[in-house]
Amino acid sequence: MIFILILCFLLGAGLLFYMFKEAFADRVVYQELQFVDFPESFGEVNLFFISDIHRRRISDQIIEKVKGNVDIVIIGGDMTEKGVPLERVKDNILQLKKLGPVIFVRGNNDYEIEIPLLDSLFLSLDVKVLVNRSIFFESKQGERFYILGVDDLSTNRADIDQALIETDDNSFKILVSHNPEMNRKIREDQGISLMLSGHTHGGQIHILGFSLYEKGRLKREHNRTILISNGYGTTGVPLRLGAKAETHLLTICQGHNQSF
Repeated sequence: MIFILILCFLLGAGLLFYMFKEAFADRVVYQELQFVDFPESFGEVNLFFISDIHRRRISDQIIEKVKGNVDIVIIGGDMTEKGVPLERVKDNILQLKKLGPVIFVRGNNDYEIEIPLLDSLFLSLDVKVLVNRSIFFESKQGERFYILGVDDLSTNRADIDQALIETDDNSFKILVSHNPEMNRKIREDQGISLMLSGHTHGGQIHILGFSLYEKGRLKREHNRTILISNGYGTTGVPLRLGAKAETHLLTICQGHNQSF
């Protein structure tokens, strides 16, 4: 009986250690995404996408893995949450700025911090905050693509049409929405080719393969590509099972092949 109790204890401790390790993994998922309508004059554009940082500190290891290969950094919401020191947020932004210009889109937990304080910090660090707005990038040949960011769905203020106001009708558009449920609100005439999101943590903890949310993945729906990330940090307990922490290096280029 004592042997069985000791064995159960050791197995439980081992599982907890494994789950803790999964929660603090420094994983980069490398993905090439080809689109028929992406402007050829850009060649390849490399986006580093990270979401749901929460309480984590962005490690030097994750920066070194992609440094020198990133054109634009996109934070897909939940940069922080209640109780996280603003200084840690600043340190994380400075880490990401080593890679390239940084774009931020709000998530639900970001609203647990005083937004004016957060926005002031981002302004001082030259972070572009997209709340129902867009930003464009232009090649030497004058072609453009746009990155759009919408407010979090929990605010009831997410507005894709508002974000589209300053875009060209026939341009390539990437939508960043913290909550992947925004996909249900996109109309075909809005011309969104790629949507980036997080929020679900990929379920974070799967018991016997089951969780409240499916694992993060790439999928194709309604003529657009959708990335749902497992995210970098955790909410609640700092544990993961079946949904390892992840970031993404996305290579965007013109082409016809989607391998997922």
